[in-house]
Amino acid sequence: MSYPLATPSWDQAETDALQRVISSGMYSMGKEVFSFEDQFAKYTGSKYCVMVNSGSSANLIMIGAMFYKKNNPWKIGDEVIVPAVSWPTTYYPLYQYGLKIKFVDIDLETLNFDLNALEKAITPNTRGILAVNLLGNPNNFEKIESLIKEKDITLLEDNCESLGAIQNGKQAGTFGVMGTYSSFFSHHISTMEGGMVVTDDQEIHHILLCLRAHGWTRNLPKENLVCGTKSDDFFEESFRFVLPGYNVRPLEMEGALGKEQLKKLPSFIKERRANALHFQELFRTHPRFIIQKEIGESSWFGFSLVAKPGVDFNRKETVTILNHHQIESRPIVAGNFAKNEVVKYFNHEIFGELKNAQHIDSYGLFVGNNQVDIRAQIDLLAKVLI
Repeated sequence: MSYPLATPSWDQAETDALQRVISSGMYSMGKEVFSFEDQFAKYTGSKYCVMVNSGSSANLIMIGAMFYKKNNPWKIGDEVIVPAVSWPTTYYPLYQYGLKIKFVDIDLETLNFDLNALEKAITPNTRGILAVNLLGNPNNFEKIESLIKEKDITLLEDNCESLGAIQNGKQAGTFGVMGTYSSFFSHHISTMEGGMVVTDDQEIHHILLCLRAHGWTRNLPKENLVCGTKSDDFFEESFRFVLPGYNVRPLEMEGALGKEQLKKLPSFIKERRANALHFQELFRTHPRFIIQKEIGESSWFGFSLVAKPGVDFNRKETVTILNHHQIESRPIVAGNFAKNEVVKYFNHEIFGELKNAQHIDSYGLFVGNNQVDIRAQIDLLAKVLI
């Protein structure tokens, strides 16, 4: 592809980091991961970070943690509101923990929650809102926070596509009680596979540490908010299981890579925003397409193109033309997820018509952004789509 969705972001620094881990002989989770967690928490302005093996696993333990906190935990059947457009692993942990999933429509321009629909969807039964910051673009958290003020509703964020996005000086992923991130190959930083959860809540941090590794106490501090005080008997304490957890630990290689990528992240975001400015200049007044309306400062994961309602547009033909010019494209995440057969297994409700989600599902696509200058590729895109 002359214009791929993503390109490698490693250089000699990452190769050296991998070699450092290989030479150490210690490959499973250890000091490299813990060091990266400290640095990532500092970058996001959070007190705590827990790294796992993927953004999907980050979502899993984030939802799990809500069930094991001591004060007002979630229960099976509790209602959580989600946008109808996201990736499957936004929704699957909610299903896996027996929660009721309420799908709400998205805004045709921001691609995030339709705020009017969200407001109407909130009921006394709503226990959580899982906001998804799509394609690098934060939600309007000022508005969302006003909707849940003084209500027993917990805000969580799936920020896997939006590392580095900012709203009112605050990092996306840190507006909720927890926020998740991904460091998969095509994302803002790449550790091969990887994911992170951030929080400012110490109890939740301890729960996340426990859920990440078998539900045991081994990785908890001696004084902790899961089991209280640990004994000094390492032989017995290291095999004490207190929560029904998982093994979603990252490798030391991923932690070492993360530290090198994090150093480069500011320059990556700067380049992505420069590319986005060029994209906006070329497509802002395009006669056929709506482009994503930026909320705050997007980190521009990619560039969406949604056909304007009523415009003659055949997506299949457009994708064929793009492929012919070696321009890689994808649907906008998973489109209207509520249309998928898998939803029959969910305890769920569809609020309203999901008209915009379905429009994006049928008439939307996105192309990639990158951590290097791709203005020439964006020029090609504009020429092809004249």
